[in-house]
Amino acid sequence: MAATAAAASALPLLSGSPATASTSSSSSAGLSVTLLGTNGGPPPLATRYGIASALTVNGRTYMVDCGRGAVTQYLRAGLSMPALSGIFLTHLHADHIVDYYSFPLLSAGVSGVQGFQSPIGVYGPGASGIASTVTGAPGPIPGTVEMTKLAGQAYAASPTFFMTEHAGIDPATMLDVHDVLPPSSVGASATNTAPTMAPFTVMENDDMKVTAVLVPHGAVFPAYAYRFDTDHGSVVFSGDSAPTPNIITLAANADLLVHEALYPAGLASLGLPQTLIDHILKVHTDVADLGRIASESGVRALLATHLSPGQSTAVSDATWRSLLRSSARAGDFGGPMTMGADLLTVPVRRRKGSRS
Repeated sequence: MAATAAAASALPLLSGSPATASTSSSSSAGLSVTLLGTNGGPPPLATRYGIASALTVNGRTYMVDCGRGAVTQYLRAGLSMPALSGIFLTHLHADHIVDYYSFPLLSAGVSGVQGFQSPIGVYGPGASGIASTVTGAPGPIPGTVEMTKLAGQAYAASPTFFMTEHAGIDPATMLDVHDVLPPSSVGASATNTAPTMAPFTVMENDDMKVTAVLVPHGAVFPAYAYRFDTDHGSVVFSGDSAPTPNIITLAANADLLVHEALYPAGLASLGLPQTLIDHILKVHTDVADLGRIASESGVRALLATHLSPGQSTAVSDATWRSLLRSSARAGDFGGPMTMGADLLTVPVRRRKGSRS
């Protein structure tokens, strides 16, 4: 099996390889996942880009979160900008959305391989009704639809100047944005952010069916995990989440679970205040729990991303691999578990009897 040098070890590996500009994942049929950035948390690192993943199916690519450098990494991975067909946001923390509007602002309507010509669907958390505490921000915090509208207004100068010179379009015309809210019957709220629930449908087209569940992530509401079911296989993205039975339900018998990973002991070397460390531990998933989650979900394979801490000086790649091996053993999970690395591309194949 091929894999990144960073992922190579005695740990069972997914069949994956670093993507390059000369080998575009979007040019081939089937299903694959490319990790564009694998860092956990907002502070930027030199060695890992912000959290962002690309799911490519039938030659079309769908983004899941758009962290720092997502546009650059998308191109470095050899993915086709004209093939960009959708964006899914798990939640609205800065490290998951900071490069979101860069896609339309830089590439919407651009000719040739640098742009996309057809409107793309965007799906992200809807307005929660939570009051904003940001200075000067009126009313409640915006959901994805309103956030996109405000971003377009904030960056109005550039497209206005281009359109005045007949050299561009309004980026907003190339986005079809949808607020995702859980079914009212679930009873979710800002004080009950992730009640036990069944997955609900977010979107369905010729490529796939997308379902979601709420996940617990501190004060964040709504925060989602997404499942993509295709003719070629099924992939689940946890987003940022503390352990929850909702992910086990969503990921039932999936071919690949892409899950965040936290190593608590690694936080101590960063010099963080203890109150912040305590908070991080409450709202994320310890890598030690991943084997159990994978086993209880019945997934075929697990891919760890949103690695926290992402600094190799705090947690080496060898340590991450050892932690995943230990987690698999403790959780009685016999499938492949792989440490995520920036630009790692993993082909996904549907196993017999999986739900797709």
